[in-house]
Amino acid sequence: MTVSWAAFHAAEPEFADTVRARFGAFKHHVLATIRPDGSPRLTGLEGDFRGDELWLGMMIGSRKALDLRRDPRFSMYANPGTGTGMHGGDVRVSGRAVEVTDAEEFARYAEGVSGGEAPERFHLFRAELSEVVRITIEDPHIVFQVWHPGHALRTIRRADEDSTIHEDL
Repeated sequence: MTVSWAAFHAAEPEFADTVRARFGAFKHHVLATIRPDGSPRLTGLEGDFRGDELWLGMMIGSRKALDLRRDPRFSMYANPGTGTGMHGGDVRVSGRAVEVTDAEEFARYAEGVSGGEAPERFHLFRAELSEVVRITIEDPHIVFQVWHPGHALRTIRRADEDSTIHEDL
């Protein structure tokens, strides 16, 4: 099951805002797609939150775009930033990339591209989410927040010293 960013936000608004802010801290992120042979491909990408959607725009004919056309599954990991502070935590979204083929929807997106004109031709995908994960450190715990469509946000605290797992439901 996958849902739009808007549906994720409606289900867990505070968590969605935290995740979006973490992605907004840096421009470039890491996208994982699946190559034709089934192995992973990691590439850079600028995720674009516009309106109630998460958009993935790519150069025409890029390998990652061709990967998504063939197999729409993806994960996008927020840029960890500099140093080892993990400010805002590690954040990842996973799901399916739905290619935009409707000319009007494509034109509306292109009109709102910031920093100048949109390229004449490019691939555009709308992210549909199946999982959102945030990992932070709250000494002495590693804290995992995990969300899946149709389920409540789960928080799991794990203590390093004894590998005890505490789950808040």
